[in-house]
Amino acid sequence: MNDKWFTVGKVVNTHGIRGELKILSQTDFGEDRFAVGSKLLMLNEESGASLEVKIVSSRANKSIYILKLEGFTNINEVEQYKGWVLKVSADKLLELDEGEYYYHEIIGCRVVTEEGEELGVISEILSPGANDVWVVDRPKGSGKQLLLPVIDEVVRTVNTKEKLVTVHLMEGLI
Repeated sequence: MNDKWFTVGKVVNTHGIRGELKILSQTDFGEDRFAVGSKLLMLNEESGASLEVKIVSSRANKSIYILKLEGFTNINEVEQYKGWVLKVSADKLLELDEGEYYYHEIIGCRVVTEEGEELGVISEILSPGANDVWVVDRPKGSGKQLLLPVIDEVVRTVNTKEKLVTVHLMEGLI
């Protein structure tokens, strides 16, 4: 795998006896990523084993997708893929509107206040409800992680090229 690959889903279980898989979507573009005819890389992150797969049927069911992959016809053939992740290559990333970012562009960004105070580095993105929350790992000795709501009142600027996010600290965030 010499290209850069991005995770779009995870195989969480099998579905039925005809070789379908339950996929926990890890993308905002599930309809595109899991569309019939799409090709993805299925990867076992522990062993490094991988397999290119083509989707022959897909349907959304609550928070998961149920996929049928080309070449698999029964549960015994797909059972071994539980826990594997589905990835898409960098050249298949979709264009985003201004002010929208991929997770990989945000994770690793330094966070500073409008006054220039260094707050830490974004390590994780949570999606608990109305808005995302960026988890900021604070420098050693600066306290526990900081949870930043991704709202206009807090996030002022995002520069993905310089990996720098400027924020306004509302009262009570620290």
